[in-house]
Amino acid sequence: MSAVSRHRVSPSVAAPLARGRSLGVRVKRSVAVDRPADAVTPGRIVEIQRSRLLAAALGALDELGYGSTTVTDVTSRARVSRRTFYEFFADREECLAAALEDALALVREELERAGLEGLGWRERVRTGLSVILAFFEREPVLARVCVVQALRGGPGVLARREQVLASLVAVVDEGRLESARGGECSALTAEGLVGAAFAIVYARLLRRERQPLSGLLGELMAMIVLPYLGPAAARREQARPAPARLTGISPAAATTATGVGVGSDPLEGVAMRLTYRTARVLHGVAEMGRRGSSPSNREVGECAGISDAGQVSKLLARLERLGLLSNTSGGHARGEPNAWSLTPKGERVTGSIHAHTLRTGDRIGRRTRDRIGREAA
Repeated sequence: MSAVSRHRVSPSVAAPLARGRSLGVRVKRSVAVDRPADAVTPGRIVEIQRSRLLAAALGALDELGYGSTTVTDVTSRARVSRRTFYEFFADREECLAAALEDALALVREELERAGLEGLGWRERVRTGLSVILAFFEREPVLARVCVVQALRGGPGVLARREQVLASLVAVVDEGRLESARGGECSALTAEGLVGAAFAIVYARLLRRERQPLSGLLGELMAMIVLPYLGPAAARREQARPAPARLTGISPAAATTATGVGVGSDPLEGVAMRLTYRTARVLHGVAEMGRRGSSPSNREVGECAGISDAGQVSKLLARLERLGLLSNTSGGHARGEPNAWSLTPKGERVTGSIHAHTLRTGDRIGRRTRDRIGREAA
């Protein structure tokens, strides 16, 4: 099945974006630009808006605390309207719950990649704990929000927290089957161990200690195996070095399925609100730049589906002021049309837009889909 849709444009080649290429010559004939059907879609813009809100919410919650953070704090940081916020989330509580769920989804993905199946109980607990500590170490803001601020959340967030702790308790409780000594323990033992481990991590995050959380692995494992396997096993766990996956993990592993960190703003450092037309303009300039062309205002408008020349001119000027586009033409004084290309900052933003895609359709309400559809029309 074809994954491309065709759009006819007439690009100039006055100053190609391609690195190291010589200047080209403007051609009058039209060329066909193949654009991936999913390169820029309303769904991607919606996901970016959601990501910006979550990143802003995490920053506000971490800085101000749950009790002091307002919806206005979130929307002003995200440069997203209040209306857009309420199209995604009913209130601050639901926004926090969404951040928590995204974090849990990422941890689950990393646990699945860790290959826990087939491991014995002790190795399974140690590897799983190392993955969780690694995640918290790489994402301290997200960790503090999910561990510290979540305790101040409403009933829904607290209930979800209890579900997570219960699943961890069930794994630790399997230690009762490991030895005769373990058989003498009760189910309450696992509950106490998980609670104690959580309290230790909570205290470190609350104090914002700089010591890496990976340093807790040996001590926590010693505490967990002691009642089930005895003092000798506890001493061995305490002396074992942290696994390579904990000490040498790449920051890239901390990204979501969309390729952007759970707590990251996809348009970080850009003081703008992203619209579908803005994304289409950036994508069009990038696509034609890859083909050795620096498009004029008219060609950008054709690619982005904007027929009003005034609207195109204002949008391009705004993107230039933001440092996303550069006009490489000689200017109207020399009788030359504009010739647009992405700046390094523009390349980063465009790449971030492309990295996002809709992960789950049920995260977007009907009103949001309708609004984006109207904007794209």
